[in-house]
Amino acid sequence: MKTLLGVIAIAAVAFAVAPAQAAKHAMGGCSGANLEKTETAIENMPDGDGKVVANKEITAAQDALLNGKMGVCGAHLNKAMHATMGK
Repeated sequence: MKTLLGVIAIAAVAFAVAPAQAAKHAMGGCSGANLEKTETAIENMPDGDGKVVANKEITAAQDALLNGKMGVCGAHLNKAMHATMGK
């Protein structure tokens, strides 16, 4: 019984800490430096649908950053980075 309670306690701590760690990781991804690098990559892209999508995503990332929504910013920045890589 004590072992079961120990396992439950460890699981509860893990579930409490995981979102905090994810938010901390997302904040590292959404930075001014990463936004600048992605913007430069977008500027160097040839005109087309990919560039339009990347511009929309970088704009959404900047808006999220200004509003303090670091997770949202990271998600949009990631999408913009993928759009710059092409297919």
